[in-house]
Amino acid sequence: RAEPGCLWFDWSRSVDDPTEYVLVEAFRDEEAGVEHVQSEHFKTAQQTLPPHLAETPRVINMSLPQDDWSELGEMAVSGRD
Repeated sequence: RAEPGCLWFDWSRSVDDPTEYVLVEAFRDEEAGVEHVQSEHFKTAQQTLPPHLAETPRVINMSLPQDDWSELGEMAVSGRD
């Protein structure tokens, strides 16, 4: 989380399978994501984590065409915005 450009980094454990985890992370831009995977701690993880994994992790990687949060219209609060 302390990396420049890291917006969030959160682990969650599956409620259905206690051996399955989900990592949700977001970066300011593509450059910040590239810096992350080229960092020393990521390289260390590439060497130390695979023996502890049951299978190759799966990933959804996407870029969003916006730079700020959108309002959740289904829960709009009138008179406050």
